[in-house]
Amino acid sequence: MQYLHTMIRVSDLDATTAFFCDHLGLVETSRNEYPKGRFTLVFLSAPNDLDRVETHSSPLLELTYNWDAEEYTGGRNFGHLAFRVDNIYQLCENLQKAGITINRPPRDGHMAFVKSPDGISVELLQRGDALEQAEPWLSMENIGSW
Repeated sequence: MQYLHTMIRVSDLDATTAFFCDHLGLVETSRNEYPKGRFTLVFLSAPNDLDRVETHSSPLLELTYNWDAEEYTGGRNFGHLAFRVDNIYQLCENLQKAGITINRPPRDGHMAFVKSPDGISVELLQRGDALEQAEPWLSMENIGSW
């Protein structure tokens, strides 16, 4: 058995692509439009997985954008996506500067949660050992659900 991808439905393809690519650092590997089915598929990869994507077409995040308007609810019911990051404090700072809410700050130097524009929870995990606890993260409260 081989893990291939996780699919999430998105209501705003541009905002979601910007969230995952511009702010989290994923890379778009392919984009296909299906006019007869009225949907677009965009596949994203973590930068460190690009070699595996090239040879195995996995692991990927699939964004499915249905052209006809539809409201998606229950993003939290999906669970979450998880990504290992090189510096959780720096990434969270960059996300905040971009106006993205840190729902669960990295108080422990190891784990944080944010949400995509469609309410999908995204877990960020520090690569290796937790960073030394530091402000402003240490005293930040949770915001909303994660």
